[in-house]
Amino acid sequence: MNYYQLTPDVITDALASVGIYVDSGLMALNSYENRVYRFKNDEQGTLVVKFYRPQRWSREQIQEEHDFLLALAEAGVRVAVPLHHEFGTLCEYEGILFAVWPAVAGRQFETDNLDQLEALGEQLARLHLVGARSEFKYRPQLSTDDYLRRACEVLEQQAEMPVRLRGEFFPLLKRVVERTTELYRPKKQLMLHCDCHASNILWRDGPWLLDFDDCRRGPAVQDLWMMLSGSRQEQLVQLDTLLAGYETVREFDATELALIEPLRAMRMVNYMAWLAARWSDPAFPANFPWFNTEDYWQQQIKVLTEQQQSLEAPPLSLTSWN
Repeated sequence: MNYYQLTPDVITDALASVGIYVDSGLMALNSYENRVYRFKNDEQGTLVVKFYRPQRWSREQIQEEHDFLLALAEAGVRVAVPLHHEFGTLCEYEGILFAVWPAVAGRQFETDNLDQLEALGEQLARLHLVGARSEFKYRPQLSTDDYLRRACEVLEQQAEMPVRLRGEFFPLLKRVVERTTELYRPKKQLMLHCDCHASNILWRDGPWLLDFDDCRRGPAVQDLWMMLSGSRQEQLVQLDTLLAGYETVREFDATELALIEPLRAMRMVNYMAWLAARWSDPAFPANFPWFNTEDYWQQQIKVLTEQQQSLEAPPLSLTSWN
């Protein structure tokens, strides 16, 4: 089966192979790393099927994601869990792994809503309670090796950048990587969502956490910092609100706040490399037409310059707010 050309017939045949039938409404959802579709089944309601990109995660790594979701749901964390078939939650059709979930209905999470932020903090603490007492055997840690060193190799080899900009971009990138590697020294690591941003959260009588495709071990602050935006003062208010909910369930180690800017730098570099590595996938040039343009790389030079300054600035501190 050609992963890049999943036709409606192939999708329905794959689902039928595990006894699930598309009765109406088959629609592609906004996903680039995997192929995700929503549909209606007369018996089970609205469902979502995810076809996993080949050679990204192993069968064992995907199963660990599913097992983590099941443990979280059992502990009362608001997550969707994949449907269980006679052979488990992970299915295969013509060499492509896939899984089916019940669709989660809800409205967009409001990052500027302090009540919602506080509720999110409480849910993330419950997630981390489970993550702290469990282990991933197959999934990697959140590390500078993956997010920086390998990302830099991809950019060197695959980024389509004008020669005159390469001489400015790569020395700057090297400085950011070196400083980030110096600063990123997490003391404790636990199982995380790891990609916790507003697009992966829905609100329905509380926050629902979606898309654990990137879950791995890392510091707890990784699941918090992407909720912070705006001026330093605004970020401190948001952080205080998140932690007000978080610490009703689990204590937060405030020394992890020093990891926010290194983590931000890691995400920036990894995102650039992700786009470069996926550029041969037809979905990427169609949906990211601005990538690999001269304007894009000039903007990244500006962003990296600003991030280098942020890495040298004092980290966010709860004492400066309280």
